[in-house]
Amino acid sequence: MIRGLMPYVLALWLFLIGLYGMVTSRNLVHIVMCLAIVQSSTYVLLLEVGYRAGATAPIFKDITSGRSVVDPVVQALVLTDIVIGVTVAALLLALAVQVHKETHSLDPEDLRPMTG
Repeated sequence: MIRGLMPYVLALWLFLIGLYGMVTSRNLVHIVMCLAIVQSSTYVLLLEVGYRAGATAPIFKDITSGRSVVDPVVQALVLTDIVIGVTVAALLLALAVQVHKETHSLDPEDLRPMTG
């Protein structure tokens, strides 16, 4: 029973640690890294949802018809999530570089509000 809950507990723990880091951080780069930790909790959660004990890889060439396989859609979703996470992190880090060029600081409190 406890063994089956551990991935969910790990996903929740990663989410809460990353969220705490994002809320309390005073550095834009640290906030981006904490966002990556929050996103890694989704990897754990998706992989746990698609996991089946005793199942094989979804390659159907040598598998008999009664054998259970792991869901390949969940694995594709995790790969898509990783690609999106890297893209978002790169975009946010590029924005942090631009903020540092303008304000010479990475503290979000040093940003002035936009005026229109």
